[in-house]
Formats: sequence, structure tokens, C-alpha cells
Amino acid sequence: MKLNLGCGNCKREGYVNCDISEDVKPDKIIDLEKKLPFKDDTVTDIYSRHTFEHITNFMQLMEEIWRICKNGARIEIIVPYFAHPGAFWDPTHKRFFTLRTFDYFRGDGQLSYYSKARFKILSKKIVFFVTRPKISRFFDSVINKIQSFYERFLSRIFPAEELRFVLEVEK
Repeated sequence: MKLNLGCGNCKREGYVNCDISEDVKPDKIIDLEKKLPFKDDTVTDIYSRHTFEHITNFMQLMEEIWRICKNGARIEIIVPYFAHPGAFWDPTHKRFFTLRTFDYFRGDGQLSYYSKARFKILSKKIVFFVTRPKISRFFDSVINKIQSFYERFLSRIFPAEELRFVLEVEK
């Protein structure tokens, strides 16, 4: 099973499109703040775009995702970058994301004691201009070679729009 969490009006073919709003006519209405209504080890893919920043209990959501996913499941998460004004101007945003946010679930570092959920980080990508991909490609290719330097010294001067993570479930 493949899930599109927080689908809004962007449905994905071959996925169970899930959202809390009946107005967007999802395949399944779910509240990501609660236990997910799927059996353990049944999901192979999850896609979520601009949803996780609306979650209050992020640790619980990540543990639920880990529970319902099979070992090796692929998870793609796209969120606003913490330094971009768009991360702050939406009054429904409850949290912010950096390049290190998902390090807390790696299990191979000093930050992994908050949760038993484990994910391998396959990729982290900084994206500058979402609506102008040709222009963004140049900036993205340069900045993604120096991610840590960018985040520490340049992100507040020239903020990117999004972060894109690809994770793999480890059980």
C-alpha cells in the first residue's frame, strides 16, 4: 500500500490519498495527530508534501509511520525550510525543519534516544525556487554540495523555500 499523507487537492495515482479535510475529497479521512488507521507493516511508500509542519506531536507521527511501514519502505517528505518567511507566515504551521530534523531517528547518533522509530536518510535536498525549477537547479546544485555551511552561515541571508527528504524504514 502507498499513502499520500495530507494530500489536499494534490492526489497521486496509485496512492491512498489521505487528508483531515472532507472538502478535498480524499480517499481516506485521517487525523495525523492520532493513531494511524493502518495495520503494522503494510505500507511500502509514503509521500507527504507540506503537511508535517502542521503537526503538533511530530515524534508520535514518526513512530506511527514507522509502525505501519514495512522494513525498507520509502518515505518522501517535503517541508518548508525553517529560514524562509513562508515557514512563518502561515498561522497553521506548528513546527520548523532543518537539515538535521530527521537525524533524531537515525539510530546511529547521539540524538536517537527520543524515539524507537528508525529511518535511514537516503537524501536531503535544499530547494530554492519551487515555482522556477530551471533557476532553482543552479542554486540547488551549488548549495547542496555545502549543505552544513549553507545552513550555518548563509540560510538567513538567502533562505531556501523547501527541504526534501527521502527516508527508508529500518526495522
